[in-house]
Amino acid sequence: MGDSLVNTTSWEKNLNLTNFNYNDASNSFYEKNKVYFQILFWGNLITLCVGLPLTLVAMFAVLSKVKKDQGAPLYIFNLLISDLIQHCSRITMIEHFPTFLSWFAFQVGITASIGFMMCISLERYLIIAKPLWYRFRRNIKTPVLVCVAVWIFSLLNNLSMYLLLKFHIVKIIQAAGLLLVLFLLIFCLVGTIKALTKARSVSADEKRRIVSILVLVLLTYVLLFIPYMIHFLLEKPFQNFAKFTSVTIGIFLSPLADSAMCVFLRKSAVDRLLTSLCCCVTSKNQEISSTDNDNVSSQRTTAV
Repeated sequence: MGDSLVNTTSWEKNLNLTNFNYNDASNSFYEKNKVYFQILFWGNLITLCVGLPLTLVAMFAVLSKVKKDQGAPLYIFNLLISDLIQHCSRITMIEHFPTFLSWFAFQVGITASIGFMMCISLERYLIIAKPLWYRFRRNIKTPVLVCVAVWIFSLLNNLSMYLLLKFHIVKIIQAAGLLLVLFLLIFCLVGTIKALTKARSVSADEKRRIVSILVLVLLTYVLLFIPYMIHFLLEKPFQNFAKFTSVTIGIFLSPLADSAMCVFLRKSAVDRLLTSLCCCVTSKNQEISSTDNDNVSSQRTTAV
């Protein structure tokens, strides 16, 4: 994973801004990148104010769906916990550069998010492509053990990256992990679509909902996570502060995508949304049709 490539030593050596304040106008580094600091500040503040309440609401909604025979809601709930960790660690970043602890927690949250995104995609794929195998093997112990494993891996992965950052082999391993996750998400999406084309027992609305979840997971990873991780893999994280700002804003938006995923998981919410859209379109068409009929009637009256 290319999401934990900053350690305390490089942070202080390259920037020496551990206690830096965004409002410290006398700092030369701040003056040089003042615009990007403001973008980072407002991006963090806005996404935090919007994303934190949405994450809490989504956690409450998903928690009500967790049952003994359901794994996907449990993965979603842990994904939202990782988002909550990211939100809490970002609170200290509103006015100051993050401390080592807050930055480490932020990176652990990102790594865990990627892990649970993989679990969600694989879960959806197994439900559709291997229904019998999944039905006989699913139980509450399996998803719980998987969630524990993801959290342990996230902690150990980031800790090892902080300690072994100077070794180039670490970056090679992270790049391989980056591609592995991408291939797995693509495989789950393609495999699920192929299985859905042969599944006659699944309704068309359910098929669209399942595909929408997997597409959203893949797009979130490709558009938000990959640029962030590639930036840390290919160059010094804060040497180009403009790039750092853009990829970091993308990471700030990732919890919002997770909240959107929860909407797709709730069938009733999606159905109400689609029904509302259909009603709006139907009502608009009826108004247009009624207007056209009135115009035709008036033209006929005039002609008579």
